[in-house]
Amino acid sequence: MNRIGVRELKQRAAQILREVQEKQEEYIITYRGQAIARLVPVEGEEHKRIGVQEVWIEMERLAEEISAQWPPDVSAVEAVKEVRREL
Repeated sequence: MNRIGVRELKQRAAQILREVQEKQEEYIITYRGQAIARLVPVEGEEHKRIGVQEVWIEMERLAEEISAQWPPDVSAVEAVKEVRREL
């Protein structure tokens, strides 16, 4: 299962969602190296009921929620460098 940080998810949301939908990829979402959520493809009838518009509305809501909690003094570049150092 792929692991992806919140910042990278925020930057690549459309691409990640496409992989989940088309390739049935699964992701563990991390924040500061700690797993906080799992992104998995939806199966069955529930998937058919969710329209594209609703998905984008939810992604916008999540992006706003993440942005609201994002430390103002940390840039994406700094975050990537920090994660790379940890690896």
